[in-house]
Amino acid sequence: MRVNRARLGLALLMLPTLLVAMDMTALLLALPRLSADLGASGVQQLWISDGYGLMVAGLVITMGTLGDRIGRRRLLLGGAAAFGVLSVVAAFAVDPLMLIVVRALLGVAGATLAPSTLALITNMFRDERERGRAVAVWATCQFAGGALGPVLAGLLLQHFWWGSVFLAAVPAMALLLAAGPAVLPEFRGGTAGRLDPAGVGLSLVAVLLVLYGIKQLPVGGAPLVPVAALLAGTGVGYVFVRRQLRSERPLLDLRLLRSRPLTAVLVSLVLAGAAMAGTGLLVTQYLQSVLGHSPFASAVLFAPMGLAVAVGTMAAPRLTGRVERATAIAGGLALSALGALLLVAAGQDEGSLPLVMTGIAVLALGTGPLFALGTGLVLGSVPPERAGSAASMSETGNYFGGSLGFALLGTVAAAVYRGRTGGGSDSLAAAVEAARHLPAGQGAELLHGARSAFTAALHVNGLIAAALFAALAALTLVMRPAKGPAPTEEPMADTTADTVEGQEEAPAYERA
Repeated sequence: MRVNRARLGLALLMLPTLLVAMDMTALLLALPRLSADLGASGVQQLWISDGYGLMVAGLVITMGTLGDRIGRRRLLLGGAAAFGVLSVVAAFAVDPLMLIVVRALLGVAGATLAPSTLALITNMFRDERERGRAVAVWATCQFAGGALGPVLAGLLLQHFWWGSVFLAAVPAMALLLAAGPAVLPEFRGGTAGRLDPAGVGLSLVAVLLVLYGIKQLPVGGAPLVPVAALLAGTGVGYVFVRRQLRSERPLLDLRLLRSRPLTAVLVSLVLAGAAMAGTGLLVTQYLQSVLGHSPFASAVLFAPMGLAVAVGTMAAPRLTGRVERATAIAGGLALSALGALLLVAAGQDEGSLPLVMTGIAVLALGTGPLFALGTGLVLGSVPPERAGSAASMSETGNYFGGSLGFALLGTVAAAVYRGRTGGGSDSLAAAVEAARHLPAGQGAELLHGARSAFTAALHVNGLIAAALFAALAALTLVMRPAKGPAPTEEPMADTTADTVEGQEEAPAYERA
């Protein structure tokens, strides 16, 4: 019996991809219970939830290049080991400070996994069509993991304590460590050398300051600190860009942005991610505080958004046999715009639920070609020895997009809500809590006004998201590459990472 080790390797790489995505969202349902058990303050809760994502975003550039230089399998397995151990420590944290520190360290470990998996896929599947299918599977796991994270957390919290949410990652990481050396090839670039410590520091500081400023802007209060963080991060980022453009071996090869199609894809990844994140933020609150569903029921009702992305990414490679890649991406984004427009018709009653679920599913389905084909374009734009750097560029765009969506669209929604309530309520959650302490008639009146205002904010979010998707569809068509011969399709074959000068010998893909 012949065993295709490339496919086995792809299946194994889906474990860290799925778990990193799930870890981003699974804590949302566990946060209230663990905060009560550990006595975490509001600020500590913010750092417990955000520390992981901030560290992943801040270090993904460095880790992508590090994998190119020391070996992608080595970095992946080292990160998996650290992720498993730290997950156990997090599950048994005894106070908020301990959990904050461990979550940040989990982010460091998580930053090694995403670019390593994408870069290894590039080495294992050299044919453009086969690589496109593999990237589609990778994107499917990433977005399905984000959607299923809260659902899994809800199931675990029904039967176990909050630490079980962290322990769910341990068996998968153990399997990766056991099977990885036998199934996954090793690859590192022939130009491997010492990392640029100044470049690493600049990239980390720039990303952390900018993301911190973005996340803090909608919190309220004096905007001086978040604005200062944004300005400082932008300044540090400018220094980082200048340094990268002058370096012979940059952490992030910004010269790739001279390609118009590649630039269009990266811009689309950021802004489409922002539209999806902002929509997700409002829809989850709408399901709970307007329609009155429990957190777990809301997580289940929201799951079609992530699952629709998964369907879209899996179907995307088949579209390239019928239409150009740019046309497929633009058509998908136009479909997303239509899905976003459905949210404008949402009301305050349960009868709007099918409309909202259809809207988020159509919106998400349309982004599938962008995330599958666009990511494949980024990876295919560089030689194999630079795949880790290209993967980190794509991942950084995704993380920035999510943070932008939460902050900017969240801020717009808050402004619309406060305007509709005449400034009498800061948030829908606060209105729901206040209504509990009022007489029935007054409470019902307060809730009706607050829910009406929040629904209006959802309508504005739908219009903004639709405009963004439509603009990105036009941008993709305008900056499409010149027509060329379509790649010939070849059957998926057992492959190894090519050996380059200075590279460790990749284990042969044996056939059994």
